[in-house]
Amino acid sequence: MLHPPMNIPYGISDYEAIRTRNFYFVDKTRFLPHLEQHNFAVFVRPRRFGKSSWLTILAAYYDQQRADQFDTFFAGTAIGKSPTSQANQYCVLYFNFSRVRSELEHVQPSFEDHTQNRLRTCLESYPESFPPEVLSSILAAPTIHSQLNRLFDAAAKLDVKLYVLIDEYDNFANNILVHAGERAYHDLTHGDGFFRQFFTVIKGGASGLGAGISRLFMTGVSPVTLDDVTSGFNIGDNLSLSSEFDEMLGFTEPEVRGILEYYREVGYVNLEIEESLDIMREWYNGYRFSEDQSSDVFNTDMVWHFVLQCKTNPKRKTPSYLIDENVRIDYGKLRHLILANRQLNGNFDRLKTVIEEGQIVSEVVKSFPLDQLHQPQNFSSLLYYFGLLTFRGAYRGRSTLAVPNQTVQHLILGYIRDALLEVGRFEVPKDTFTDLIGDMAWEGAWEPLFRYLAEQIEAQTSIRDYLSREKVIQGFLLAYLNINDVFFCRSEYEFNKGYVDLFLEPFVAKYPDIQHGFLIELKYLKRDEWKESKADELLAEAETQLSTYLQDSRLQQWGTLRFTGVILLFCGWELKEMRAVDLIK
Repeated sequence: MLHPPMNIPYGISDYEAIRTRNFYFVDKTRFLPHLEQHNFAVFVRPRRFGKSSWLTILAAYYDQQRADQFDTFFAGTAIGKSPTSQANQYCVLYFNFSRVRSELEHVQPSFEDHTQNRLRTCLESYPESFPPEVLSSILAAPTIHSQLNRLFDAAAKLDVKLYVLIDEYDNFANNILVHAGERAYHDLTHGDGFFRQFFTVIKGGASGLGAGISRLFMTGVSPVTLDDVTSGFNIGDNLSLSSEFDEMLGFTEPEVRGILEYYREVGYVNLEIEESLDIMREWYNGYRFSEDQSSDVFNTDMVWHFVLQCKTNPKRKTPSYLIDENVRIDYGKLRHLILANRQLNGNFDRLKTVIEEGQIVSEVVKSFPLDQLHQPQNFSSLLYYFGLLTFRGAYRGRSTLAVPNQTVQHLILGYIRDALLEVGRFEVPKDTFTDLIGDMAWEGAWEPLFRYLAEQIEAQTSIRDYLSREKVIQGFLLAYLNINDVFFCRSEYEFNKGYVDLFLEPFVAKYPDIQHGFLIELKYLKRDEWKESKADELLAEAETQLSTYLQDSRLQQWGTLRFTGVILLFCGWELKEMRAVDLIK
């Protein structure tokens, strides 16, 4: 009898469920021996990268109560074939702070309830390590902080090996920062704030002679809270930028290929493997988590989203929704960083530069407190930790950071649109814009879209002075052209040894009947520099550039698709001229 197809583990973060309920499992257990070289570790990764799943793997492997289930959990895995001496040797204390409520009136009671429940569960799970009189003594302490201190003292005295796991350590603190403001966040993470005191206890349990914590592993999405609650990172090793662990979370291309081959074989994926990989590289790949990393990894949640969409939409070869909403960072988490008193600040300009220039040169620092987030290097680092930027090489000894993929580009452009809308800079009705994009893609009617944009700019005086140079206009157009998924909107794309300002590449895999693509060259004059002769010179230059780009051999391989070069000449905020340069095949 054939086995039923393995379930798709989208949204499943419980390792026990994955191994016992026929879910597909990508084996990362080869990293466990390397991780054992670091007793106290912090690992920061963007949302939906498998952090919670990894902690449940650690719990299953090191928990002494699960020794009789070792084969169930690890048969056939890398670590199952060569287990370390530390397998099933620990009492595990597991916190998950995503379960703590973040409303100010509820946060401390919810925190204390969660930590006390987890502490009691730990004590009751290991009666041989913590006999009744020890358990009673620990739980009799009046606060969770004093209970933890008694636990760590008892573990050291009784020679109990204790492994502390903390998942999403910064979850509720980040939410408080966004929704209640910096003052409430400061009260939580500084002075005698209960969250600050919690980490003071953890530090005490992990350091000095007779330390009660033998091992600690903690995850989050940024190092900001950690720096605030510990006055600088000094709990242990921050492995977030270590090349040794850059593939511990996230999928490599061979791993993704294996997933696709399996689910194509069982009939869930209709596209050919290479077609699927082409789409997934474009939308889900591109992450590098150390300067020394030479290959990219895929976001795990995005990969499973793709496969699940293929299964649930069997009549379509390509998923209807390529962007998984679960990877989206709430705009509110960036809003307070890029807006001050309803005015766009330097951080907004830095975010916008990423889109206008395609990359940014900045170091990624391991930790920094909130009150230093205004520093350009720290804000760039935060964008990296959020997964909005990734390592892409070096320039003059400094790191080059770039947007990893189309999904993230769409997210960033969405944040830019949200910020512009909030300060009254610009707004385009989405339905109207979508219709105009469709007319471009299927009928080749490109003039109405850019004429419409020009009319909207003309009608909104707040945007005029904002469009002050060519790169700003280019970024602005990208922000709105990316509302659609009919085209890949690429900036500074190489054709025939030159770089076109904007390339609207047809998304043929999703829309096989699409008819048109566009190469857009922008030219710009300041309002006090306008001269007909200068305008004619720029138009001629753009026509020569586009004629060269349109001869690129790659465009000849698109079958019946017709590519049109479009020249847009701006004078300040005003669109003065539109012209077409055609390549007819």
